[in-house]
Parts: sequence; C-alpha cells; structure tokens
Amino acid sequence: MKILGLNQNIHWKDKNRNFQDIEKAFDHQESDIFLLPEMFPTGFCMEPEDIADRNEESLSWMKSFAKNKNAAVCGSVSIHEHQKFYNRMYFVEPDGNYTQYDKRHLFSFSGEDKVYTAGNKRMITQYKGIRILLQICYDLRFPVFSRNNGDYDLTLYVANWPEKRVEAWQHLLKARAIENQAYVFGLNRIGTDGNGLFYKESSHCFFADGSEISQKEGDLISAKINLEKLIQFREHFRFLDDRDAFEIK
Repeated sequence: MKILGLNQNIHWKDKNRNFQDIEKAFDHQESDIFLLPEMFPTGFCMEPEDIADRNEESLSWMKSFAKNKNAAVCGSVSIHEHQKFYNRMYFVEPDGNYTQYDKRHLFSFSGEDKVYTAGNKRMITQYKGIRILLQICYDLRFPVFSRNNGDYDLTLYVANWPEKRVEAWQHLLKARAIENQAYVFGLNRIGTDGNGLFYKESSHCFFADGSEISQKEGDLISAKINLEKLIQFREHFRFLDDRDAFEIK
C-alpha cells in the first residue's frame, strides 16, 4: 500500500483555494491513500463559527476527490453538527463510504477545548487489508489512547504542529511506532497560519523498529506499507504479548 501526503501551506479560512491547491498538487499522482493535514480546508482556527462546515462541503469534496483518484483520502475538518463544533477526521474511500473520528484530546493551550467538543470513540478503519488507527495532532501526546491491543497495523496522524514544538512531534511519532509495533505516518502542515505561527516541513513515516521509511519530493511525502514485513517483525519480536492488561474507560 502506498500513502502520499501533502505538506500543505494552508490558506487561512479559504476552502475553495485550498481544495484547488490540493487537486493541483496531486494531479497525475497515484496512491492508495492521499493524506492531508489537520483542518486542511481552513487551517487550525479557533473561530469555528466562521469556518465550520454546515453542509458537508469538505466531505463532499473528499468524496469527489476519492472517486476521481480511485483512492482513499484522509484529513481533518472543522464541522458544525447538532449545535456543536468538532475537529473531525474523515477517511473517505473511492466508493463514497467513509469513517469519521472526532478528535478526543483537544489542545487546551490554544483554547480548542473551549470551542470544540471532544470525541469519545477511538476509531480504527480497514482499507485494502490494513487496519488503520485515526488520530489528530495533540492525540500524539497521549500514548494510552493509541495503545496497540493487537487491533491495528498503521496509525495516521494529521497535524498543525508548530515549529517551536516540533522536536516533540518528531520524537513522539517514532516512539508511537516502536512501542506499538506499527507503522506511523505523521503529516504536518507547512507555512504560516493566520495566528502568525510557523510550521516547518516535519512529516515522517516510521516502521515498527523506529526506522524512517518515507521519501520526500517537493511538498509531497510518500511511504509504502508492507503488511507481510510488519507481521514478520511482530512474530520475531513479540513485545506486544507482554503488554499490561487494562482498558480505557
């Protein structure tokens, strides 16, 4: 399986322009999964009343994109639903079926918890035989939530993680791969957002042993997921068998 991510310089609160830029960036590109950053249509904005989807406009665009590319597309979006706002990650398949995950750990440092509602479900989807855990940005700091109970092979993290804290982002991605014996693909945005925060290129994909496996060309980052290699690694190093027994309530 190939994953192709875009290190996107997101235009602040400008959905149509961001959609156009994504289509241009991925033009003539082929992949099994196209990956986009956190809040890719608007940037990580704490003014959801200005930007949140109310008529599934971003989801509709993702469905169209997935159908045209005959591939899955994944990223997060600000949405308004039942009088609440959510930071929602969509994994959309070519036939229009999709899985959604609402960000559980809201970034209180920026006030995200004051305007968005936290999700309460961990979501794993399966695509082309790969079990995929969906996670958003700040979730990365909470290893219990991403603990591998033998139920996933790959984690997708989408983020707006600024340069001033990027060392934590890079080290934690590798740690999540090692401790969970899984592939971890972390996609971050680039550029400067509407709040003046700068984001440097810092996307990565790690194998279960912590080795970097991604390739970068321009603003694109790709990685190939080999399930057989992962199974062989887990069978040789059976570290997950020794994990503590507990459940998240």
